[in-house]
Amino acid sequence: MMKQVVLFSFSLFFLLFSSTIAISPAPAAAPKSPAKTPPTPKATAPSPKPLVPTLPQSPDSSDSTPDDITKILRKAKIFSVLIRLLKTTEIMNNINSQLITAKNGGITILAPDDSAFSHLKAGFLNSLNENQKIELCQFHILPQYVSSSNFDSLSNPVQTVAGKDPVRLPLNVNALGNSIVNISTGVVNASIIGVVYSDRNLAVYHVDKVLLPLDFFLTAKAPALAPSLSAKAPKAAKENSSAEDEDETNQDKDNKSGAVSLVKTTFMSLGVALVAIAMMWS
Repeated sequence: MMKQVVLFSFSLFFLLFSSTIAISPAPAAAPKSPAKTPPTPKATAPSPKPLVPTLPQSPDSSDSTPDDITKILRKAKIFSVLIRLLKTTEIMNNINSQLITAKNGGITILAPDDSAFSHLKAGFLNSLNENQKIELCQFHILPQYVSSSNFDSLSNPVQTVAGKDPVRLPLNVNALGNSIVNISTGVVNASIIGVVYSDRNLAVYHVDKVLLPLDFFLTAKAPALAPSLSAKAPKAAKENSSAEDEDETNQDKDNKSGAVSLVKTTFMSLGVALVAIAMMWS
């Protein structure tokens, strides 16, 4: 009997202990740290779209000499007239020297092809003197590097090596988008067809017409008219006129006196004749 009481008490204690353990809340789990999200990569700005397309016959910068314009133009095979004109005026040497010595700013050449020169009036180039030929070449050169996507940033009139004169040498560039860049000189409206060559210091663009400066066609100012002669006769002429009038007056007087004398003589002769006739009849 005593053993049963002990076993019962032990069983009851065990049940109470188990219930306490079951009722006790389990310790809260530590919060998990949020997973780090990878940073979103920044979107790169799209490069500006070129306004001028690259020509199929354009020389590659890797196999061209950027400080020799002759090689660049010859490789395109359509600029023989321009090459000859640049050589005869010695502008070619000036360009090459500038490309070698000056690496800041660069140069842009607007190159008309042989077809563009063929559309000029027959004998036009031969009619130009040496200074005009030099100006014509300089008018096709910009003293700065202009990339194919920056023509719309130029301010008109555009500076050329020939000068920046809105009256004599206007050169206005209008970028219309869709790979269209127009150039106006006041005489010619031309378009840039494509890129012949481009690096960080030199850009050569193919234009479809020769860019003629306006001052080749400005008419010279008419010379000032000579001062009109005075309507009044000079004093000497007046004196001569008075002398001539006096001579004419004297001559008239002499003529009148001679006429009177002639009448008198005639009447006297007639009287003598009448007297003689009367004596004959008496």
